[in-house]
Amino acid sequence: MKVGQIAIVGRPNVGKSTLVNHLTGAKVAIVSQKPQTTRQRVRGIITTETAQFVFVDTPGYQTRFTTALNRTMNRYVTQSFADVDVIVLVVEAMKWSADDEAILKLLPPAQKVMVAINKIDQMSDKSLMGGYVEMLASKRDFIAFVPISAERGTQTKALLGEIEKLLPEGELMFDADTMTDRNERFLAAELVREKVFRQLGDEVPYGCTVVIEKFELDGALRRIFAAILVDNENHKPILIGKGGERMKRIASAARLDMERLFDGKVYLEVFVKVRSGWAESDASLRRLGYEA
Repeated sequence: MKVGQIAIVGRPNVGKSTLVNHLTGAKVAIVSQKPQTTRQRVRGIITTETAQFVFVDTPGYQTRFTTALNRTMNRYVTQSFADVDVIVLVVEAMKWSADDEAILKLLPPAQKVMVAINKIDQMSDKSLMGGYVEMLASKRDFIAFVPISAERGTQTKALLGEIEKLLPEGELMFDADTMTDRNERFLAAELVREKVFRQLGDEVPYGCTVVIEKFELDGALRRIFAAILVDNENHKPILIGKGGERMKRIASAARLDMERLFDGKVYLEVFVKVRSGWAESDASLRRLGYEA
């Protein structure tokens, strides 16, 4: 078998998590239109007849923020380079920014790197792709360039084929039916946080995180009690909404996703707590489950 780890890297909001979810066929990484959606490393695992791909979905590298949370997220990105066999740099078709350039400079010179050119379904003139690839090729000696649409699944099989060529032979790292290395408790917290990101504007999501205070199995029923931690007292009524309507929408949408992912009934309670400065302290982040 070909077996190896593949880091999916790129600037925020280029479609890294969408790509991992499409490849694995399950929602192992949360997705929204806002930066900072992915905050921790999540491995999505695909096992075929000839290979096992262990995709490491990393946070978007942060160049504009300097909180303890952002520093931790950036460590996840750089540490992943040493542990993988291949790096897939995800870029947005026809775009190249200072953030893309910053990430490119972080990639180890000796590492095998290919480019997944995402969002090709949004291109109005695909004849421009040749010139765009030439520009990318001038940046580094990349192994391959694969135009894809992570949203629609376009060319994702071709991407897997290019990656498989670069993987070493070895024993399986995970059971063949495993889709992620994360447990249900972690996935439940992430699904609640995704709904917060999708329901609210730009300010509140970055000041909140989610912890699972209780996770119980009662036969086939999962009883889950989730706390949304906010940094500012003023954020609490925004999350709850008039008459609790926004909180009900967040909880309902998260519960439905959990039932699909866990393939069983879920009883979910979600509430809000204020914990000022949670993103500013390394010790606080460790208590909340963020890796060192």
